[in-house]
Amino acid sequence: MFIDTHCHINMMIKKNFDVTLSSEQLPLASEILKQAEAQGISHIINVGTSLIESANSVYLAQSFNNISAAVGIHPNDCTATWKDDFKQIITRWFTKKNPDYLAGNKIVAIGECGLDRHYPDYNIQRQYDAFKAHIELALEHNKALIIHTRDAGDETLKVLEQYKNNNLRGVIHCFSEDQAFADYALMLGFVLGIGGTLTYPKNNSLRTIFKTVPLEKIILETDAPFLPPQDLRGQQNNPKNISLIAQFLADLRAEPLNLIAQKTTENAQKLFSL
Repeated sequence: MFIDTHCHINMMIKKNFDVTLSSEQLPLASEILKQAEAQGISHIINVGTSLIESANSVYLAQSFNNISAAVGIHPNDCTATWKDDFKQIITRWFTKKNPDYLAGNKIVAIGECGLDRHYPDYNIQRQYDAFKAHIELALEHNKALIIHTRDAGDETLKVLEQYKNNNLRGVIHCFSEDQAFADYALMLGFVLGIGGTLTYPKNNSLRTIFKTVPLEKIILETDAPFLPPQDLRGQQNNPKNISLIAQFLADLRAEPLNLIAQKTTENAQKLFSL
């Protein structure tokens, strides 16, 4: 059995971002889960990227036993109101007196959060402040951290290094950095998340890294609806494609598929306390 440790079913079943899911959309999510189960995917972590999308992730996790949630604010969604949004995340799911507190039992991670310099309109100080706030929330509540980093690798590691003695744990989501970054992240105690990008022809350096990374440090993810495997480029990605990613990784490492399934599932269960 496999675990998809990072996807966005909420984005798969609606057209617009930052719109609250309704009960009428749950059958669409149920169909995605059935397709995934048919391919051996036993559990899915649905990841929030804003206040509303975090609420959607929790709603999905409450609605289906085999979904867990992550809540947080993506660096590209770190607007001028991020502090108010983040306070609402804390108040809603991490404050005992709040009616939604019990829903927090379905939250297994904080994120995705991090640093992203890819798009020209970023506010890096705002991203830094938000990133540290997410780290501290994860530490306070003993949750794993889901880290997004793009065109900001050295800066991301420098932030994480500040917490290296705090027993921080987490995953470098959609890993796309170099060997030096991988080595340092592993030294800090993080695992590497890999998905469809491993199959892209241009990513030879990524394949070289994942040939030798200890299997105990790898978890599988789709990032659906984004980044489908190479043979499905142009289509919406789907959690069921974890089986394709796992087979590609098994072939790359010359290891049995059942070993990939066993170890990556165990790694995910340990990281997210599933």
